[in-house]
Parts: sequence; C-alpha cells; structure tokens
Amino acid sequence: MVLTPSNMLPIGTSAPDFSLPDTVSGKTFNLAELATGKATVIMFICNHCPYVKHVNDELVRLARDYQPRGVGFIAISANDVDNYPDDSPEKMKQLAGELGYTFPYLYDESQTVARAYDAACTPDFFVFDAERKLAYRGRLDGSTPGNALPVTGAELRAALDALLRGELPDSEQNPSVGCNIKWKAA
Repeated sequence: MVLTPSNMLPIGTSAPDFSLPDTVSGKTFNLAELATGKATVIMFICNHCPYVKHVNDELVRLARDYQPRGVGFIAISANDVDNYPDDSPEKMKQLAGELGYTFPYLYDESQTVARAYDAACTPDFFVFDAERKLAYRGRLDGSTPGNALPVTGAELRAALDALLRGELPDSEQNPSVGCNIKWKAA
C-alpha cells in the first residue's frame, strides 16, 4: 500500500461520461442513467483497501440519508484484479450485498474512467451538482485508520447539504488519502 492523496480535480470540471457494468445487478449503466437532478456522488473505492474498509459503514449511512433527498451515489472500482483478486467483480458483488450498498458498484476494468476523473486513491470522492459540474472533491472527513477520530462523513455531508440548499460547498476542501489505485502495468 502506498498512502496517496487525491489529485483534486478543478472545481467546475464537467463529469466525464462513462458506461460501466454494475457488479450487483449485472446491468451496464452510463452517467446519465445514474446522475440525479440535485447532486451525484461518485466514489472510487475497492474491497481490500483498509481506508475504504474504515469508512464503508458511513458510505452506507450517507446513501441512506441522502438518496431519499435526491442525491445519487455511484461507487466505482478500477483496481487491477489480476494482482488484487479481492477486488474482482464477483467479490465486489459479494461485498456490496454483505454491506447493504444501496447504490451501484461499477467495475472499471479498462481504468479509463478512473483516469478521466483523475482518481488517485481509494477512497476518492467527487460530488457533482445538478449540471454535472464538480462542486466538491476530497475526503469524507478527517478520520483515518488509526487516528482515533470518529467516522462521521462531516465534510462530504456539508458539501451535500450546501448543494441541497442551492449553495456552493465551502471552497476549503481537503484531499482524501488512502491506498493508491492499483494501475495495470503499461
């Protein structure tokens, strides 16, 4: 594991489109099918990363709290499954069921979507507004494995609350940190 921060894509960037298979339903979805008219959270996660494992329960709570308010949630894993078999689509589907994900868990086998979003780590969070413009990117909150801070989702929740009020999220945004995305050998 290499501790890696977010690349912090510029605010206002348009959400890159994609078409990816959902490991849970078996269907292929594109961004237009999953984005909502209020806000859409796109999170790059994976199964094996201790930083993702640390926040998984809060990801489920966030979705359950904000999906009824019109916020879309999309999880994407782009890790190289040849070298990290715990992140395979079959195991993604299994984990989503065990944790009770209420959002699609998409598999980016080619890693082109992760590159288009300039995703760097797991977890890496991107929040897009109703026009699919980037309004927030960075961390869930200040908690990491071992620092004893509670996992609250406070920073991501504040960004979503601002968007739902028709406001811009705070411009002070902290990068997420976690395991680097496991890129395939070139």
